Amino acid sequence: MEEAAAVRGAALNAVGDVEPDRLRERIRERLEDGSMAPGALTVLSARAVGVRDADAEPVSTDAVAERGAGVQLIYEGLRLTRTLSQDPPWEREGELTDGGDVRVPDTDGMPADATATTGADAADMDILVADVMVARGFYLLARTEAAAEAVAVVRAFGGDQTRRRTTGDERFDGNLEADVFELAAVAGAAAAGGEATAALRAHVAELARTDGPLPVADGLFSSATPEALADEF
Repeated sequence: MEEAAAVRGAALNAVGDVEPDRLRERIRERLEDGSMAPGALTVLSARAVGVRDADAEPVSTDAVAERGAGVQLIYEGLRLTRTLSQDPPWEREGELTDGGDVRVPDTDGMPADATATTGADAADMDILVADVMVARGFYLLARTEAAAEAVAVVRAFGGDQTRRRTTGDERFDGNLEADVFELAAVAGAAAAGGEATAALRAHVAELARTDGPLPVADGLFSSATPEALADEF
């Protein structure tokens, strides 16, 4: 859908100056392969304001796509962080590393096989990828009405993952998607001069609670979505 394409383009542009090249390409790969649903919802929420208020000035896709890119980057960064925290490559059996680039000798005092660090090295890069995406996402939302909401999402994510590790309750994982969808609604509505109501936030949070990975934008939204969202204002 055009909203997803616009957000993806804005997100890629936002990380276009990231160096080194290898880091930038890893970020691009995640943005090109991942669901653009959070970013697309930002644009659709802005359009919903226009549907609800006939006197509101129309909001172009390009005008709000940058905010959608901010939401998308934060989500992708936290999603990757969630994966790394639940399955740390440097803790897997046989991957004898110190968590970085230095190989740890095996029990016989001989250097571990060079391939042992592969998983940890990739994880080190992924940590940088996650950090950069979240930071760029914050930058895009920093001077918007959604800035405080973005901070709240990250704080909630940290608390949920701590409770997840403590209790083993996998239901905490789904809170990330729900919180990010609420962030999208807040960012999009504000872009069009509106305000996300409690009803709208509850509605989009429910949309985010799907079985398995978050579906692509086309699988969750349609041309009728702005009208459906408008009913929640």
